Amino acid sequence: MAIAHIVVTVAAALWVGFSAYALLSRAAFVVEAMEEYGVPRSWWSWLGWAKAAGAVGLIVGLVVPAIGIAAAIGLVVYFTGAVITVLRARAYRSVVFPILYLVPSAAALVLAVLV
Repeated sequence: MAIAHIVVTVAAALWVGFSAYALLSRAAFVVEAMEEYGVPRSWWSWLGWAKAAGAVGLIVGLVVPAIGIAAAIGLVVYFTGAVITVLRARAYRSVVFPILYLVPSAAALVLAVLV
């Protein structure tokens, strides 16, 4: 179980870290989506840094489990909010994207609690 925890957590951290980088660097595909969903530009940096902190927290959590659990909870809440935002914007074809980040974050949380 410990190996699965490490693999899933590192993969989730890299995946979320990529998402943070894409948002903070204002990648075109992210900008288009955020505008479609109606997320104010003033929130974008804060949301990007929240993702980055979550990714770092997952990695730190491999050494300090409480931090990893807190980071995973934060990411699950974040991406649940992202799913809700996409659904409220009625961008149903795009709802899969936040789910692709929610699932590994939730898996990292479950494994962190079980280890």
